[in-house]
Amino acid sequence: MTDAPLPRLTLVLGGARSGKSRYAEELVLRADPPWTYVATAEALDDEMRERIAHHRDRRGADWHTLDAPLDLLGAIGGLPGAALIDCLTLWLSNVMFAGRDVEVESERLLAALGSAPGPLVVVSNEVGLGIVPETPLGRAFRDAQGRLNQRVAAAADRVVFMAAGLPLSLK
Repeated sequence: MTDAPLPRLTLVLGGARSGKSRYAEELVLRADPPWTYVATAEALDDEMRERIAHHRDRRGADWHTLDAPLDLLGAIGGLPGAALIDCLTLWLSNVMFAGRDVEVESERLLAALGSAPGPLVVVSNEVGLGIVPETPLGRAFRDAQGRLNQRVAAAADRVVFMAAGLPLSLK
């Protein structure tokens, strides 16, 4: 990691347990507080509750957490400063399960990212490196996530790919 100031929009991509969230948190801490963690996950089972608790404990009390499983656009518009959005993958799955139009919501998200009041670090999973999903829904999700990641990466000032806890700068 460099000591450069936080750009307007940074995308941190990687697979599961690649170190995306921890790295993204470190990036946001470069900006002046307040720091906001915009969470898109919902605690629907014990495993997810554990993951959420682990992330909250690691961040500590200096962070404000804003839950936005579906209303990510509203959350972005009201941010007081630097923020971490974790993650676009869960947001996209929430959008799909809610029956919303993925293309329309993705376009609205990109507009919100471009007009955010402070620097943003956005986390997303790279889901296209594994096996082809077995179900039509799984394939539709993988394709939609790949398209969303490409669009956010194109709009981002900086893109980092995480592998085994190591950042690889793509842009």
